[in-house]
Amino acid sequence: MDIIFGRNKKEQLEPLRARVTGRISAWLQGTLLRSGPGMHTVGETRYNHWFDGLALLHSFTIRDGKIYYRSKYLRSDTYNANIEANRIVVSEFGTMAYPDPCKNIFSKAFSYLSHTIPDFTDNCLINIMKCGEDFCATTETNYIRKINPQTLETLEKVDYRKHVAVNLATSHPHYDDAGNVLNIGTSIVDKGKTKYVIFKIPATVSGGGKKGLSPLKHMEVFCSIASHSLLSPSYYHSFGVTESYIVFLEQPFKMDILKMATAYLRGASWASCLAFHREDKTYIHIIDQRTRKSVLTKFYTDPMVVFHHVNAYEEDSCLLFDVIAYEDSSLYQLFYLANLKKSFEENSRLTSVPALKRFAVPLHMDKNAEMGSNLIKLSSTTARALKEEEDQVYCQPELLYEGLELPRINYAHNGKRYRYVFAAEVQWSPIPTKVIKYDILTKSSLKWGEVHCWPAEPVFVPTPGAEDEDHGIILSAIASTDPQKLPFLLVLDAKTFTELARASVDVEMHLDLHGLFIPGADWDAGKQAPSREERDRAAERRVAPRT
Repeated sequence: MDIIFGRNKKEQLEPLRARVTGRISAWLQGTLLRSGPGMHTVGETRYNHWFDGLALLHSFTIRDGKIYYRSKYLRSDTYNANIEANRIVVSEFGTMAYPDPCKNIFSKAFSYLSHTIPDFTDNCLINIMKCGEDFCATTETNYIRKINPQTLETLEKVDYRKHVAVNLATSHPHYDDAGNVLNIGTSIVDKGKTKYVIFKIPATVSGGGKKGLSPLKHMEVFCSIASHSLLSPSYYHSFGVTESYIVFLEQPFKMDILKMATAYLRGASWASCLAFHREDKTYIHIIDQRTRKSVLTKFYTDPMVVFHHVNAYEEDSCLLFDVIAYEDSSLYQLFYLANLKKSFEENSRLTSVPALKRFAVPLHMDKNAEMGSNLIKLSSTTARALKEEEDQVYCQPELLYEGLELPRINYAHNGKRYRYVFAAEVQWSPIPTKVIKYDILTKSSLKWGEVHCWPAEPVFVPTPGAEDEDHGIILSAIASTDPQKLPFLLVLDAKTFTELARASVDVEMHLDLHGLFIPGADWDAGKQAPSREERDRAAERRVAPRT
């Protein structure tokens, strides 16, 4: 596994034409744009955790049956500082760094203490977010970075804190039909309160004809949820939405704020400030989007850790939501590089297997229902919601499938009733070995896999004008540990899960995390794309009045 985890990956700055075998549908035009850790060693220093690696963007541009690959490191402030010093000087999730060994460490630590929470990294390695006409690389701190999706050039740094009071935010926002972005972040000890803030980024900004108005500068707080603990808020990675509600899980995987404030002084990583409290509950918050307030009934379930929500929808006065759940937080421990290497060498199994679970909550409480009775009467699920005293409801999920992660759906069905989950199969290792299509209705699955091939998150691209939910294409970037096999972009028929084509590239491709597909690319993939300045000048020439 050294080829995947042990080596820094080289950039592919110029478009590299892939060798395509099979047939790519003529309608499939666009760019698959993704991010993930690509560099784990800087000089003589090394990151401890896979999620610490410096962000490497890469893309597959598909045009007229041809595919071009390119990759480029995100030129974040973190990247620039590390490269300039030739060592790790910015702390990440599992690695604490000290910027200047010539300075007094303790005085630096106390300056951090005075601000309660230290400044976080802008190493945006997790996902790509679309905001109006902008595309941004994201992580789970208060920073995101605008990028050029054509050249992978790093652009403006955006600090959420200048617009909404959040110290952390997810990399898994939601989009409505108009393109508005909905996201959630944590506001730590702000005015004596710690809360989860749901905020909205508009798709467009009305500026009376003015140019250059960025939606990112017009964020607004949608609503907030008070944390159950002032100094130990929940960690979370995603959330769910339906057409009328927002689903947020406050889970017992918690951040210790006091430990985070003293981490630098103690020489401890931020990862050590996270702990799973198996004696606590998982609170299920349901927010009505129309009133922007939480429903009054208190829902909870057993302790669990959820990184990825799959989907949520409403049915007969109930709200159903599907998540990938773990029994504990051991997954994060497995992604320490030493543990990853050991798990592959010893073929050790996951201690907590990810499980696709369905929860159901009643949107209207039956006050006459008996204590202990099941409030869910749906025939479509065995999930239960048991009435308890003081308007509390205990939710017991339905187990749908064990061993899948990185779920994606046909996003046209987001917040609505749906049938198919496209995901990566995870069984004995935290690294996926197959791509899977799971049918929630029939409880059946289709899979693709090859020996020594390690697939990334599958992305569904719908066929234009499609009526069926699974009528489209699946794209997944495949890393290879077979020296005789190049990495490639896999193209599957989403209905049958048969391989349509693959596009092989002679590079050392990294395992990425998340990303998106940008349909209808209007640039020549085989040539260097114009810079933002060149595009702006061209636009001005087009609108300039004739003399």
